[in-house]
Amino acid sequence: MAIKRLNLSLNEKVCRSLYEVLRDELDRELIEYSLIDSFRNYQSQSQPYPFVDLRELKPGGRIPECEHKYQNTLLVLFYEGTLPNEYKKYIRFFDSNQLTRENLSSHLVDLKIYDEFYPNIKYFESYQFSHLLRSLLPVDYAILIQKDSASGAKNRYLLSHFHVKIDWPIATAAEDLGRELSYLRGSLYERGEEYAEYMQQKFFECYGFHHSVGGRRAAAAVAAQFSRRLDFLSTIYVASCSSRSLIKIAEGKVFRYLLIRLSPEQVAQVAKVNRMEPEAIQNGFFIHQERDYGVVIFLVIYERTIHAKPLENNQVRILNPNDHWLTISYQLLIPKPSVVDLRPLSFSAVCPK
Repeated sequence: MAIKRLNLSLNEKVCRSLYEVLRDELDRELIEYSLIDSFRNYQSQSQPYPFVDLRELKPGGRIPECEHKYQNTLLVLFYEGTLPNEYKKYIRFFDSNQLTRENLSSHLVDLKIYDEFYPNIKYFESYQFSHLLRSLLPVDYAILIQKDSASGAKNRYLLSHFHVKIDWPIATAAEDLGRELSYLRGSLYERGEEYAEYMQQKFFECYGFHHSVGGRRAAAAVAAQFSRRLDFLSTIYVASCSSRSLIKIAEGKVFRYLLIRLSPEQVAQVAKVNRMEPEAIQNGFFIHQERDYGVVIFLVIYERTIHAKPLENNQVRILNPNDHWLTISYQLLIPKPSVVDLRPLSFSAVCPK
């Protein structure tokens, strides 16, 4: 588990502050790519955007899913530190998928970025980093962004690897979580197959997913659990063509960004509560406007309930599948990524129960 800030050295605190600033920038970039660009994809194809049913946002809520082909997808692992080499067998970063010009040529990536590639483009501070990132996001599996181990006190971050597979079994991840939360002492199957099945279902719930998910979302949950053994911060981003959301897993919380419609009456209500003009809401938050609604970015933040937190006495407990492991802590309207002088606004669109 990541070392708390109060226990860090001064240099480590500087590194953490930089990481958090860069993470804010990455949030904006990935919101733009996964949500706003996806919305534009539907517009360009003259197709209606498939807004998420708000009932799905309740803890444990699920609406039957289907794939939406115009939705952009991604899986990004962003680490405060540098992954130790001994973890390569689980998060598969090797010389063969390190970000080099030679390796780019062996994968189906943007040929333009191959022609424009130069060594420093992979560093976060490069002015072309955003272009590089967007070119690699469609590639299968995950992108790995981490601290450059050779940067020393400079604290530089780079996109070090792409096409990164998460190769840690779901059963092992669920067992690891079960032991962490004192629902297990040893093996996942120590209390029988039914108990093991419930534990795996709760594992996915703990990271904001239904237990039936696969692909990128399953990989994100596994990566998030594996990353808890690290002593530095980790942030996992995932967007799938079924969820139509950007999900961020960081520091024990789940952040779900999505697009919703806001009626003129709702705009007026939000403006009144926040002592703003409706036009300020429209200019700062709308990514698209129709006559009877505006499209905005909505964020739901989930925190773990007592059932999903470690016990202080480490006393073994019995899993109850009916207990909710997540609860909604915040619901916010998020300004457009290009707007830097407005704060998020509280907006309750989902009943927590």
